[in-house]
Amino acid sequence: MASTNSQVRLSKRPIGRPDDSTWEITSEPIPQPSAGEFIVQVDYVSLDPAMRGWLNDVKSYVRPVQIGEVMRTHAVGRVITSENAAFPVGTLVTGPFGVQEFALSDGRDVVVADDSLAPAPTWLGALGFPGMTAYFGLTDVGKLEKGDTVLISGAAGAVGSIAGQIAKLKGARVIGIAGGREKCAWLTNELGFDAAIDYKSESVVKALHAAAPDGIDLYFDNVGGEILDAALAHLRKNARVALCGAISGYNATDPQPGPSRYLSLLVNRASMTGFIVFDYLDRFPEGMAAMSDWIRTGAIVTREQVETGGVEAFGRTLTMLFDGANTGKLVLKISDR
Repeated sequence: MASTNSQVRLSKRPIGRPDDSTWEITSEPIPQPSAGEFIVQVDYVSLDPAMRGWLNDVKSYVRPVQIGEVMRTHAVGRVITSENAAFPVGTLVTGPFGVQEFALSDGRDVVVADDSLAPAPTWLGALGFPGMTAYFGLTDVGKLEKGDTVLISGAAGAVGSIAGQIAKLKGARVIGIAGGREKCAWLTNELGFDAAIDYKSESVVKALHAAAPDGIDLYFDNVGGEILDAALAHLRKNARVALCGAISGYNATDPQPGPSRYLSLLVNRASMTGFIVFDYLDRFPEGMAAMSDWIRTGAIVTREQVETGGVEAFGRTLTMLFDGANTGKLVLKISDR
């Protein structure tokens, strides 16, 4: 086993898009656990659009990552040394371990992962925060009902691809917005979406009117910007908009304008609600039980795009999210074992 622990630390706060100067690769001795602690050898780390917001020194739903701090993320790996009976050596676990090769933990916020149900990377996707975001964003925030017409942006990403499948399982008609013909074909041919709109090659407004001439009941927004405006223009009476993310503006250097068609909310007596998945932590057992059943029976198709290169590849892998270069859940393989 290695004797040192390579880590990715925040070197400086990016202005606009993160680049190589944003990160520093450091090395230090692998820590030794005290009573109640254990060491995890990290196998995979999660790459998520929200990570860009954590780099800004502004008040948000979580504190910003500090300069010199190991980059925050969820990861999955195995316990290799333990002084905690609840997490014996060999246990596959997922938790907030950060972008590093080895992590010291006392077990708080750590979940035992069952790799007989799904491989390790899936525990960072459908069985992790993205899956729970999709589940509670639809059922609680979006108040999904059978027969709804549901629109999902970022539909080929980690959250959107799961959200669309849940909506189909619940009896909705589902339209996805994604970038590129291959992604759109994946949505309709493999995930069962009723229609897909390629925002890179067609007018979203025109395509949405053709796909949903009577309007939409629920919009699950991962993108913001012009696509949010297009969705607002197609709301039906009593429609719901669930604001999950706005990746189109995460690297902007100027304040982003609000939606220009917001009066559609008034005219249609609709609602638009933002949410954070951390608000549902106490209900994760409910969401995990449902997701586990769907995966076990094959009702939900999961897809993880696994990039390689270890901690040194973290910076370039993160920027893939902003280029739309991933399909499904993006993860980075850390361990060589």
